[in-house]
Amino acid sequence: MSETFGPELEARLTRYCAVATESDERSSTTPSTAAQLDLQRLLALELEEMGAAAVSLTENGFVFATIPATVAGGQPPVVALLAHVDTVAGIGSGPVKPRVHHKYDGSPITFPDDALLVLMPELNPYLATKIGDDIITASGGTLLGADDKAGVAIIMTLARHLLAHPEIPHGELRICFTPDEEIGTGIRHIDLERLSADFAYTLDGGDVGEIVYETFSADKATVTITGISTHPGAAKGKLVNALTLAARIVAALPEAQRTPETTDKRQGFIHLYKQEGTAASARLHFILRDFELDGLAGHAQLLRSACETVQLGEPRAHISVEIAEQYRNMRYWLEQDMRPVELAVQALKELGIEPLSEPIRGGTDGSQLTAMGVPTPNLFTGMQNIHSPLEWVSVQDMEKAVQVLLRLAQLWARA
Repeated sequence: MSETFGPELEARLTRYCAVATESDERSSTTPSTAAQLDLQRLLALELEEMGAAAVSLTENGFVFATIPATVAGGQPPVVALLAHVDTVAGIGSGPVKPRVHHKYDGSPITFPDDALLVLMPELNPYLATKIGDDIITASGGTLLGADDKAGVAIIMTLARHLLAHPEIPHGELRICFTPDEEIGTGIRHIDLERLSADFAYTLDGGDVGEIVYETFSADKATVTITGISTHPGAAKGKLVNALTLAARIVAALPEAQRTPETTDKRQGFIHLYKQEGTAASARLHFILRDFELDGLAGHAQLLRSACETVQLGEPRAHISVEIAEQYRNMRYWLEQDMRPVELAVQALKELGIEPLSEPIRGGTDGSQLTAMGVPTPNLFTGMQNIHSPLEWVSVQDMEKAVQVLLRLAQLWARA
């Protein structure tokens, strides 16, 4: 049986990307923004219309559905497929306007809403390999949102195809669309009993062939500085400027301390991503990343030491450091049972796709889900230049992802 998925994937991705779904780390609700529910309602309705079973949208913004098994006898493992619906905040403003560049000819891609933006194959080697593909971008005023609506479109296309072709042998599949992945909080609220899966995959990766089973381990650090405010005209000997102390803390980090812009491969880092405050009080927000727990603990100790040094120099201030766990390297659990990785590699090879298993300098919902007891490696979608107005994706790459999932579903039925 042969079916072309390209037109469906193009229609789904452009439709889903047009729905604004930014998450908000300042929010205390789940989902963090009501806008995410707009897309989740649409997805739940489409799943019902295509005949999926047990479709539900939970109060905290998760969509669940089931594709019933078509194999008779035996009980193959239940496999879940997940993608997140939220997009990262703070990249442009206004409505997302997807644009499709059919049969890309290799020339620079310009953006009507920002004349300064140009997507050039000379600076994007992967794009240079996609001559003749259908490339989807936004219009320049916002990011596209293929992270992770490409994953959503791929899973929805697979679900529609399997439900329309019950002759394809597969076990029971669970579908789950999650909120708030970009702020690292959504998956913590997943109902594992409702998911009820033995293994899972997130569709949240990049280049064709990517199968990720090693991620960063991650912590978040917040440094709070309380100074003493007074009128600047009479401040001598009285003012303790929290902003000045914040600058000293950053400067006190060792010169050899690595930051995101100076590291790659397996190097970890400390990243100051936000600072706020006044002379009276200030906060520094850091993320700490490393592939190994010892390295992660070392980053935390460096930050604490910098704060202690500044505190000793100004005892009238109060400086505190809070470190919160975000996620852990999924390798710690997956290396104990590599079946989901091995079957994904087999599916790729059977389709003539070279597996790529580089560790990723980030994390996915699968990082936390794996730690919860559901081994969840991450598969490619084709998305490129994520978190940028230059974001793009090839429809043909997405089509390959659907084909891999089809093969995987059949391999799991024999597992």
